Amino acid sequence: MWERWGDRIEFIVVYIREAHPEEGWVVNPNRAADILINDPETNEERVEVAASCAVNLQIRMPVVVDDVDDAIASAYGALPDRLYLIDRDAIVTFQGDPGPWGFDPAALEKAIEATLDRKRPQP
Repeated sequence: MWERWGDRIEFIVVYIREAHPEEGWVVNPNRAADILINDPETNEERVEVAASCAVNLQIRMPVVVDDVDDAIASAYGALPDRLYLIDRDAIVTFQGDPGPWGFDPAALEKAIEATLDRKRPQP
């Protein structure tokens, strides 16, 4: 999606609270892949974890990091993950359901198409 729309839409990954820290909900695939992450206690630690995540997942779009106070995640109801589309006028034009079950990239893509169609000049 980023590759298709990246020249017209600014995509940003907001790294929020770690979903599967050692102190919380550990999942077997993480253990099998030797992914052992402690829940960051400082902003600096969270930035380090986010950077490691971006490298390991080969994320090519910009990544910003929510502070450990989780202000962004709380404001957007983003835990554990969520997709948003915000237009140039700072209006939320798409708010996906909470993930992981509500994580629906196809719905976001339809919202992108609809938003771009509205912005095209009418003949």
